[in-house]
Order: sequence, then structure tokens, then C-alpha cells
Amino acid sequence: MKTIGLTGNSGAGKGEVARILLCYGIPTVDTDEVYHELLQNDADMARELVLAFGNEILTDGKPDRKKMAKIVFGKPNSDALHILNQITHKYIMAKTWEKVRAYERSGARAVAVDAPQLFEAGLEKSFDVLLAVLADEKTRIARVRARDGIDEVAARARFAAQKSDAFFKENCPYILQNDADLAALDAAVRSFLEASAIGVSS
Repeated sequence: MKTIGLTGNSGAGKGEVARILLCYGIPTVDTDEVYHELLQNDADMARELVLAFGNEILTDGKPDRKKMAKIVFGKPNSDALHILNQITHKYIMAKTWEKVRAYERSGARAVAVDAPQLFEAGLEKSFDVLLAVLADEKTRIARVRARDGIDEVAARARFAAQKSDAFFKENCPYILQNDADLAALDAAVRSFLEASAIGVSS
């Protein structure tokens, strides 16, 4: 079974790529969803987060992602994002690989892991194939504002903490540019599957 490291910045459209991959029989483990799951259910991770950021991150006794985002992205040039990643990445990836192994046992020929923080977590050598999804900044801002209900300033602050398009182009062998329609994206995904020798069917 091949593993695909699916990465790229907020609003680029990794979720759409994941949905298209599933149409070709390739499931995706979304590390963002894993993170949400852990925030609700993992007491050890919650304990570490409270020790690092204080009880003000809690809502009803659980770490609140929006409250943590205000701390992390509201303090430019602070170590808050690094501390958050240092705490959460080990929990997220342990649960992620557990899900990947379950797909492998079920007979999947490939599994994608949607990991926006792939390089920050030092996971670039953990996958057979690296695929980055990119889109122009104006498009990404509109998508993130619509999806997360934040303003442009907050969206740009989030982008400032992420890797540049140039970084992804330099470090990922496969790039999908997602500025057009879904038909174009589907065609790009098919081309990627063929080029990477994964194939469009089992």
C-alpha cells in the first residue's frame, strides 16, 4: 500500500482533492479531524495544553480550538505555535497512523494523509509520495473566510504562519494548482495518480 502525504496551505482545497481521491478508491485520513477528535477525547493531550497555555483555553472542561487559535495566531513572532505543534503533533500522528494501518488491513491500495503541518512535524520522509495543493492567495482568503467565519486580517495572520507556495514547489514532487473548477481539479488528480504509478483504479 502506498501512502500519500497531502499538504498545502489553508484554503488551497485539500478537502476537495481528498473527496476526488475517494472517488478513485483512495481514502484520506484528515489530521485536522483527528485533532478535533483528540481535543474532545484525549485527556493526556488536554493536560499538556493546559499546562502550556492555561485554563483560559478551556470551554466546558475541554480545550477550545478557537481560543487556542487566538493565542497562537494573535501573537506574531511568539513561540506559541511551535509549543502547540510540539504538544499536539505526537498525539495526532499516533492516531493518524493507527487509522492508516486500519485502511491497510482493509485492503486499500493507497491512503492519503491530509497534513497541513507535514513539514513542520518532520514527516516528509514518512510517506511514499508527497502531493501539495496550491491556490492563489485571493482565492484562499475567500475560501477560508467562508469556511471558518473569520475576517481577512485573521486569514492573513494564519497564512503568515504557513509555508510559502515556493517552499511546497521546491519540496513536493507533485503539485496540484486548484484555481479553476472541479472538472479541472479532477483531471489534475487523475494525472497525479497516473504519474505517481498509483493508478486511477484498483
